[in-house]
Amino acid sequence: MSSTADPSRLETAAYRLKSALAALETAVARRIEGDLSHGALNLQLDAAQSDRARLAEELDHSAERIAALEAANRDVAGRLDQTMDAIRSVLATHGA
Repeated sequence: MSSTADPSRLETAAYRLKSALAALETAVARRIEGDLSHGALNLQLDAAQSDRARLAEELDHSAERIAALEAANRDVAGRLDQTMDAIRSVLATHGA
């Protein structure tokens, strides 16, 4: 009886082949899952970058509005000071 025809060796070889195929299928499934996960992460990254750009633009607009409001506040405060000084002057002149 030749060693290549030995049933136990054939069974062992078949078992090893099945195990190797199962390992290959597992590796392929992991790779596919990893690729899909990588694609999903890229989509999330793109969305985050888009949100960041939008938020940066909104922040710039808000900073401009704050600067304009601060300038208007300074202008109004100056006018109020002038008006109060004028009222004090009139009151002082007319003895009230």
